[in-house]
Amino acid sequence: MMCGYLFARAGVRVTVLEKHADFYRDFRGDTVHPSTMQILDELGLLARFLERPHNRIDRAEIDYNGRHLTIGDLSHLKMPAPFIAMMPQWEFLDFLRGEAAKLPTFSLRMLTEAVAFRHADGRIGGVCLADGTVVDARLVICCDGRASLARQELPLEDLGAPIDVFWFSIPKSGRGSALRSVVKGRRLLVMIDRGDYWQCAFVIAKGSAETIKASGIAAFVADLRIAAPDLTGIDEALPNWDKIQLLSVSLDRLGEWSRPGLLAIGDAAHAMSPVGGIGINLAVQDAVATANIIAKAVVCGDDVDALLVKVQTRRLLPTRLVQGAQRRAHEGFLKPLIAAGDSTARAPLTLRLLDRFPILRRIPGHFIGHGVRQEHVRSPTA
Repeated sequence: MMCGYLFARAGVRVTVLEKHADFYRDFRGDTVHPSTMQILDELGLLARFLERPHNRIDRAEIDYNGRHLTIGDLSHLKMPAPFIAMMPQWEFLDFLRGEAAKLPTFSLRMLTEAVAFRHADGRIGGVCLADGTVVDARLVICCDGRASLARQELPLEDLGAPIDVFWFSIPKSGRGSALRSVVKGRRLLVMIDRGDYWQCAFVIAKGSAETIKASGIAAFVADLRIAAPDLTGIDEALPNWDKIQLLSVSLDRLGEWSRPGLLAIGDAAHAMSPVGGIGINLAVQDAVATANIIAKAVVCGDDVDALLVKVQTRRLLPTRLVQGAQRRAHEGFLKPLIAAGDSTARAPLTLRLLDRFPILRRIPGHFIGHGVRQEHVRSPTA
């Protein structure tokens, strides 16, 4: 949606294809970082964006075996929005749809699934749809996630991920903090405030979902109560496994992001772990870089194929650095924790130092706020 908006803003005729009837899919990335909101500010959209329902957090906190730690601070950032906006992704997508619809060259087709590429003259010339029709295009940009069509054409490097996540909702009354993280022994629970319910993520070892399910829902609920004893209504919310969704965590990236007529960005090019809530923001940065590099050439009728590799060149370094940080979090913290967590163990030294010295909290705050190689809007306007 962001990519489509930026290209249409430049005067390019754009068609965005969405296979579903709406954007309402729960348990998606909802953490809109300051770097993304700075892009919205540069586009003159930030004020309207912040009118949408959201919660704001400017610090990262965790309850580690009963000790409350503050481990990140964004409040010092000199940015238009020095906080994380916790906004349901369907709200963000709907917002972008409304803004893009104002542009005469933008088109969105819902209930339209691309199932294959159309090859012509040695390049990708469009996509074939599930209904048998074809959409011709001078350039196909794949933003279709971890199951992208581009992954059928381009080599994939799997970096491995030792975790999966159970997603579920627990009703709540009253207002809580926007985000809660709890470590209790081998249990790690993250809770996002959704007003009248908590959206919860419970981290488990990769491939262990069926073993956990075999122990029964009562055993799982008991684990939840140990991690967050103040949660109420768990039995009613989780009477069986039907209310719990499994997110199979992936960490990978394409070795090549493009072919003539084809470019993959976002999760299509690099699947991210949920650690840090960085995926949506990295994808938006990709979209901005893509428009910065390619949009003018498309408008002028120049050859775009030679420019596609420049997007990967620009965005590969931040992808590698972020995925490297996520791998270190996986192997150095999450994997040992869920394998043999000790409910009496002290928090890792790094977390204790961040809690003790407020100035140190600015380091993760800067990393989360600015990202790596922050992009700015330089694409043309029609």
